Amino acid sequence: MNSPFAETILSGSLLLAIPVALLAGLVSFLSPCVLPLVPGYLGYVTGLTGVDLQKQRRGRMLAGIGLFVLGFSVIFVLLGGAFGQLGTLITGPQNAWITQLLGVLVIIMGVVFLGGFGWLQRDAKIHAKPPAGLWGAPLLGITFGLGWAPCIGPTYSAVQLLSLSGGSSAAKGALLAFVYSLGLGIPFLLIALAVRRGMGVMSFFRKHRLAIQRMGGGILILLGILMATGVWGAWVTGLQYWFQTDVKLPI
Repeated sequence: MNSPFAETILSGSLLLAIPVALLAGLVSFLSPCVLPLVPGYLGYVTGLTGVDLQKQRRGRMLAGIGLFVLGFSVIFVLLGGAFGQLGTLITGPQNAWITQLLGVLVIIMGVVFLGGFGWLQRDAKIHAKPPAGLWGAPLLGITFGLGWAPCIGPTYSAVQLLSLSGGSSAAKGALLAFVYSLGLGIPFLLIALAVRRGMGVMSFFRKHRLAIQRMGGGILILLGILMATGVWGAWVTGLQYWFQTDVKLPI
């Protein structure tokens, strides 16, 4: 008897969606709404001053950023699981047109990421500030996750719309949200491990933020076109057929 978990992981839709979700998280980190705020987050969640940051107190900094990443990851995964469960009501073989509709929505998310549809650019920020330091780090992460900054909303929404393609489930939505959180959170952790070098890398990305924003929006629009034209579905079907015929799942 084949393992349901292995079948889920090796499904064509997830094999294509997981790298896209990881890339979407990275693009969110590099976006103009997040990248310039990283030094502030580093100081706030660790309770360190600028002098302490320069001394690279890595243990405390890594702990603070880890708790911060954990906070927003929990929010994203919970929302992803809920969205995936709701998706089971509308997705299925009899609703193949859903993928095309989702593709159009992903294209819209790409346009929003590029700055279009100004009314969708509004923040839903929570203005309550948790205490600075390690105790407040996970709370700040939760606040960050619920803030829906304009540069995070389109990419995260696109990942969740993608989770509905090829069949939806709570596990699939949560998994893609977790991968998205990794893409967004790992750069925070890497910078915490090497503050001075990380700040130098951030300076490079800040100089090229417009190009990064265009790249991110372009990726979302391309993904939406692939979904709307049926190419994405064809790739999913091809991968599923390949695994069914050439790959033996663990028993």
